[in-house]
Amino acid sequence: MAASSFLASLTLIIALCCGPCLAAFFYNQSAAIIPTHDEGCVHLPIIHSTKLRPHQKRGVQLQLANRSDVAYYAQLSIGTPPQPVFVQLDTGSFELWVNPDCDTVSGSDAVFCDRIGFYDVNRSSTVTQMGTNKTLRYGIGSANITYVRDTITLAGSTTALEDVQFGVATSSEDAFSGILGIGYGNGIATRYPNFVDQLYDQNATRVKAYTLALGSKEAEEGVIVFGGVDTSKFAGPLTMLPIIPAEQSPDKVPRFWVNMTSITFGIDSGRQPYEGSNIPVFLDSGSTMTLLPPNLTADIARDFGSPVPDDNGFFRVDCAFTEMEGTVDFSFDGGLVVKVPYKEMIREVEGNSGNKACFLGITPSSSFTLLGDTFLRSAYTVFDLENDAIWMTQAANCGSTPAALRSVNDLETLRGACGLTNAGVVTDGSSTGAAGGSSSTGNAGSGAGVGSGAGAGSPFEEPSSATAGSGSGSSSPGSTGVSQTSGVLGGRSLQSSGSCLLWSLTMGLFIFVGVII
Repeated sequence: MAASSFLASLTLIIALCCGPCLAAFFYNQSAAIIPTHDEGCVHLPIIHSTKLRPHQKRGVQLQLANRSDVAYYAQLSIGTPPQPVFVQLDTGSFELWVNPDCDTVSGSDAVFCDRIGFYDVNRSSTVTQMGTNKTLRYGIGSANITYVRDTITLAGSTTALEDVQFGVATSSEDAFSGILGIGYGNGIATRYPNFVDQLYDQNATRVKAYTLALGSKEAEEGVIVFGGVDTSKFAGPLTMLPIIPAEQSPDKVPRFWVNMTSITFGIDSGRQPYEGSNIPVFLDSGSTMTLLPPNLTADIARDFGSPVPDDNGFFRVDCAFTEMEGTVDFSFDGGLVVKVPYKEMIREVEGNSGNKACFLGITPSSSFTLLGDTFLRSAYTVFDLENDAIWMTQAANCGSTPAALRSVNDLETLRGACGLTNAGVVTDGSSTGAAGGSSSTGNAGSGAGVGSGAGAGSPFEEPSSATAGSGSGSSSPGSTGVSQTSGVLGGRSLQSSGSCLLWSLTMGLFIFVGVII
C-alpha cells in the first residue's frame, strides 16, 4: 500500500459515515455454508451484495460486500475454536496480520476498529507462539507484530488451513483493521509461506492464482476467487500482461507491476493520450485511490474542471460528472483498454449536513504509480503467480458462476460469459444461466439455492454462518440465492465441485492507501 509523501502524512483522510453504521455493515455480513459437491476444490467465494453460490473445489471465492466503495474486507475464522476477524484484502502487500490498536484512532475510526473482531491467542488451543517480531509500514499507518502459527478456518466450510503463519499486532498506528496481504509470498516477498502460498500448498487450490472483480458502485458487489475464475464477471478473452520483474520495476519491490501504455479522456474519441501516461503501474486493491505523477494527475483533473487541488491535495469536481456517460480509458499492451466510467472514477462523499462533495479518484504522487480501487472496479483481473502474469479485461456482470481452474494455461483460451447467449455456454446439467441469468433463485436468506441473510439480533453481534437455503434477518434489496452453474467455456472445462467457501468481503468507509513500504 504505497502512498505519496502527502498521503502518508495524513492521519485520517476521510470518514464517510458514522462508526456505528459501519459496524452494522460488518456484522450484518455473514459467511454462508456452500453445499458439498465433488472432491477436488475448496472455493472461497467473495460475493458482492450477499449473492452466494456453490463454487468448485480448488477455487476459493470470497464474498465482497461493497458498502462504501472505499476498501474491501474479508472475514477469517482464526484459531480453535474459530474466532471471526475482518481484515482488509490487499494485493499491494504480502502478509496477514490482525488486532490493530484501536486506541491510536479516534471517533468513527475507533468504533469501526472495535467492531472488526479480535483474535485472542489465549483462547486458541492450536496456536504456536514463534517469538519473532517485525514492523510493517504502510503508506498510511504501521503495525508492530509478533508472529504466530494457527489454524484458519475457511468461512462456510469445515476445511481449514493448518499452521498458517501471520502477525498479531502488539501495537499499531493509524490502522483501524488488520490486513490480508495477497501479494507475492515465500522466497519472493516473504521468508515463509503467506496466505496465498498456503492455499496452494495445502491443496485448497489447484493453481497459485486468483481473480478479482470488485464490482461497480451501483452493483455493490464483487467476487474474488482463489484458484479459479468467475466467467460471469467479464466478456470475451483475457489479455495477458507480463508482471515487470522486481529488479526492473520502479521501486525494485516484487509487486504486481505492469506497463500502462496510455490514459485518454474518453468523452471524445479524437482525444490524444495524456502526456506522460506511458508508465509502469502496479495493481493495488488496498488503495482506495489511483496514484499517478503530479503533472499527469493535474492534466486529468483539468479535464474534469478542477485546475487546482484543495488544501488536502484532492481535486474537487462537479458531481454532475457522475451522471454523465463518459469514461477515462486506460490502455495496456496487447490492445487492452479498460474504460472507467466517470461515476467509478469520482469519489462521492456526503457530509453531516447531507451535502455531497465529489473528488477525482486520482491523487498526485511522486513516489508511487498505482491503480487502486477507482480503477479496479472497472477491470476483471487474474493474478497469475505461477507465470508472473496479470490477465485482464473490462469488467462486466451477468450473474455469478465461479469455478476452479485446472491449470493456469486455461486462461489463454478462457472466454467470459457476459454478452454470450446460453447456446454458447455448455453446462454440466446442474443449471444454466452463466450468460442469461440463473434458473434457480430465491430471496436472500430463504428459498432455494444458497441463502445469505444477515441473521437476527444486534448488528454488533459476532457474525455467524447461515446454512444454505436459510438465514433470518434482512439482506440487501434485490439480493438472491442462486444455484451454481458450471460448464465448459472457451473450450476449457471449469469443474464445479464442493467444499466451496464463501467469505464476506465488506466495504469499509475510509480512504486508505494499501501498499507496504
